Amino acid sequence: MAEPAKPFLDTAGAAPALETIGSEGPLAALARMHHEAIETARLANLLGRSLQAAIGLPILAAIAVFTAGGAGVPSTTAWAILIAVAALSIARAYASAINQPFERAVLRAFAKDINACLLYAGFAWGAGAFLALGAGASPVVVLLFAGIPTAGVALLLRDRLPVLLFLAPVAALTSFACVLRSFADGALAAGLVLILSALVAGGTILVERHVAARREADLPHGLTAS
Repeated sequence: MAEPAKPFLDTAGAAPALETIGSEGPLAALARMHHEAIETARLANLLGRSLQAAIGLPILAAIAVFTAGGAGVPSTTAWAILIAVAALSIARAYASAINQPFERAVLRAFAKDINACLLYAGFAWGAGAFLALGAGASPVVVLLFAGIPTAGVALLLRDRLPVLLFLAPVAALTSFACVLRSFADGALAAGLVLILSALVAGGTILVERHVAARREADLPHGLTAS
């Protein structure tokens, strides 16, 4: 007995599949695309600004040595090497991703690299409180030594995680140096450094939340960027 002919379009079989696509499906897809576009733009901007950080660190280090140095040539040279390695590592991460500045996979790999580079750069800069600053540095000098690079990195990168990864070791090592070395009013200098670092960290977090809130407000009603 011959089998009954099957219709060209099996609407009965397609109906369950269509029913699984609820009204939230397209909205969720649109929200995901919006989130991916925001992430790509953020990482691309971070990529473009990272080269400025790589250039700025050695310049700030040279200014610190000429204005507040005095720890001796060997230790200052060692610090200069640490800063040079930090700057070169940031520049290398930039060079490896700049040829594909809008590929999400490349940008995500760059984000991991730059986070590691900024963490190392923070330790390298913080080591300067032991290796480069002259004995008996005043609280103002110590505050400028820690505050200018952290504020500069925050203003340049404008991205929470790499900024905090740089800031944390700078604040920790500089405050330790204030106590362990013969700085003038070391306890006061350590407290000022920690307060300034907390202000920079808090400002960075608040700015990022404000930007995220504005992006959320720009979404059509019913969508979320997360």
